[in-house]
Amino acid sequence: MTLKPLHDRLIVRPAKADEVTKGGIILPDTAKEKPVQGEVLACGPGKFDDAGKLMPMGVKVGDVVLYGKYSGTEITVDGEDVLIMREADVFAVVGK
Repeated sequence: MTLKPLHDRLIVRPAKADEVTKGGIILPDTAKEKPVQGEVLACGPGKFDDAGKLMPMGVKVGDVVLYGKYSGTEITVDGEDVLIMREADVFAVVGK
């Protein structure tokens, strides 16, 4: 991937949506829930505060994060669907 996000933006690969329910029902594309979890592929350097000091990012490449259902902008890069979002749209980092 050749994208480098600016400021406090992240590039996130969303997790795959569930194809089958726990009961074994196959879901059509229109019934699938949008994923709210994904892996951080790239991070910007951070955001500048009012004093001009760079505030580093709280997430790093490789982190699995939870974000809002309608957060970010969907784009396609090298045939892969990814999201560009601000760090403020991330709710939590999932521990391993």
